Amino acid sequence: MLSEAAALFLENLKRTNVSIHTLKNYGSDLEQLCRYFAQAEEPLVESMDALAVREWLGHLYHQKLAAVTLRRKMAAVRSLFRFLHRQGIVKLNPAKLIRTPKAPKTLPKVPTEEQTNALIDQVAADALERPQTKRDAALFELMYGCGLRVSELVGLELSDFDFADRWVRVRGKGNKERQVPFGKKASASLEAYLAQRDPAPGVTAVFLNSKGKRLSDRAVRYIVKLYATALTGDPSLHPHSFRHAFATHLLRDGADLRAIQELLGHAQLSTTQKYTQVSLQDLMAVYDRAHPKAKG
Repeated sequence: MLSEAAALFLENLKRTNVSIHTLKNYGSDLEQLCRYFAQAEEPLVESMDALAVREWLGHLYHQKLAAVTLRRKMAAVRSLFRFLHRQGIVKLNPAKLIRTPKAPKTLPKVPTEEQTNALIDQVAADALERPQTKRDAALFELMYGCGLRVSELVGLELSDFDFADRWVRVRGKGNKERQVPFGKKASASLEAYLAQRDPAPGVTAVFLNSKGKRLSDRAVRYIVKLYATALTGDPSLHPHSFRHAFATHLLRDGADLRAIQELLGHAQLSTTQKYTQVSLQDLMAVYDRAHPKAKG
């Protein structure tokens, strides 16, 4: 049955150490797939063909979902049938034949260096008088100073840090490890936080909640939105905004694109190249403002 095949696939995903975020999304998307086909008689997974997958995709189109959402859901279905094909459960991957809509190319919104540093300085100065200011300051310093994904940030362990040489071991997508340097300000901020860190027994995570347990990625999103809204009036800022800022500001100051790719942990250089477009937009804006021929 389709639902049993999906459960088998998700169980295999757990064993391959995919991120909690990926597992949650795939589980939700495949549950939606199974629920749709269960409205009639749930099909045998061996009988699923491209027409059946296209029918489900048409159902999603009618819900007026965004192109990026449709692409994610189709990626989950393709991965399911790729796994089933490798296991010999199905002969073909029917989802492989389905074309999905192209996602619009949108450039990430990136705060300026001045805006980013002003916000982080205000966090460190306890502008909101929050109970865990030192933790929050260290959190912001690492997000921006190392360009970390939120999942990488909350996954940090005490043993990952080399304070002498200022390197941190980061576990990225697919559990791939990389080494990322961090600066003096981030180091000082971390040491101030670690001096008052109060973990529950056996907890080795760096960033903790009020109960001494590992801070969740949802909590980090809440913290960032709280500070961004209160201190900048911009609730659209989120943890990934600081990763975008990290890459864009490095590129603007002359860093090599390949080096930025390594620091971000991107598997493909094309993923990193979107930041060149952001910088090009900045250059065009400067040209339009400053060059006499731009105003003619």
